[in-house]
Amino acid sequence: MYNYIHLVKFMGKKSHNLVVGLDIGSTAVRMAIGQLVERAESRERELQILGATEVPSEGLHRGIISSIEDVVSSISSCLERTERVVGASIDSVWLGVSGTHVMSQQSKGVVAVSKADSDISEEDVRRAVEAARAIATPINYEVLHVLPHSFGVDGQVGIKDPVGMTGIRLDVDAQIILGSSSQIKNLTKAVYRAGLDIEDLVLSIIATAEAVLTGRQKDLGVAVVNIGGSTTSLAVYEEGDLLHNAVLPIGSEHITNDLAIGLRTTIDIAERAKIKYGDCWHELAGKKDEIDLFELGAERQEMIKKKYLSEIIGARVEEIFYKVDQELKTIQRSGLLPAGVVLTGGGAKLPGLVESAKNNLRLPATLGYPFNITSVTDKINDLGFSTAVGLVKWGSMMKFGGYSREDNKMGNKINAVFSQFKKWTKTLIP
Repeated sequence: MYNYIHLVKFMGKKSHNLVVGLDIGSTAVRMAIGQLVERAESRERELQILGATEVPSEGLHRGIISSIEDVVSSISSCLERTERVVGASIDSVWLGVSGTHVMSQQSKGVVAVSKADSDISEEDVRRAVEAARAIATPINYEVLHVLPHSFGVDGQVGIKDPVGMTGIRLDVDAQIILGSSSQIKNLTKAVYRAGLDIEDLVLSIIATAEAVLTGRQKDLGVAVVNIGGSTTSLAVYEEGDLLHNAVLPIGSEHITNDLAIGLRTTIDIAERAKIKYGDCWHELAGKKDEIDLFELGAERQEMIKKKYLSEIIGARVEEIFYKVDQELKTIQRSGLLPAGVVLTGGGAKLPGLVESAKNNLRLPATLGYPFNITSVTDKINDLGFSTAVGLVKWGSMMKFGGYSREDNKMGNKINAVFSQFKKWTKTLIP
């Protein structure tokens, strides 16, 4: 065990020094709470997760709110459970945003360098990014993130960090992440009604990537795939930048629905069969292996082949990976990502998923667990908590400037270009 000197300590019942991530999914509401700690021997800081809880989600479908009151109830239940676990009140959260309403588009910003000596400052970079943000957004859409890919100085392109360089004209190529205004307002309204303030809004898959991807993977080229209940989120990185993101309207709930139809049983029994016996690589199942649905809650004894169960699951998983591959083809990266694909999310717990991904995507594949993070709870090793933990890591970088060289660089970049929504979201308080 490390001997930690706490940089951030509990102050009675206050939580202003803690970082809390809230992931509101279609199947579960998850909350993680963390703080930065310092190793006594090396003086390096690490993120420590103090607690993580989850409750079943109500009132959401495919990332879109269908009942605000049900969502408020789920958030309140998760909040109460988390506060009991850590022994402190929680006032504000970093909120993840996802769903099929999220979209992205490319933009370009151009400004004149302000200083008389033509030295480019951080203020010039900020103005360039703001210029890129000033685009004509679709009706009823809001800007979530402005993510610069590269800068140009007087015609020289491909510059990652122009601060300190000399030039007259500065331009930036950026990716704009947009979300439906009505869905964002409904989500923030539900959080406020649960008694929480919002530190900021973060695209969930980007937060997930911060938790499970290394800087080297992002440089080489990698895709992170978060398989949720009713949606599957995808983010592709190359040369350290976000290249592409998408939300697919298919997830692990569709596997359960297929099982219910194929086995002619209820959704609850199909879900238990998937969790207890399911795998998506039918070669793992023996031809003679059988499952009795009576043991899973059926009214009478009913034997089914485990291989048949695997074939049903495998068919739907292949469809998910087919849609992922179609997204990769749109950016000419199908089968061409050296660091492969990293699978995470609650739906990634299926045995055989890695083998299926390798076969269908023709890429290296691994499961994505948070790294460089210590924890007092084993929830850190639960794939379903990768987004909530990622939100805590993102919040730590924003508030404390990171805790490693790579994180400091990322934290500074985020602070320079990240669109703050505090003032805007406060206007949504009912």
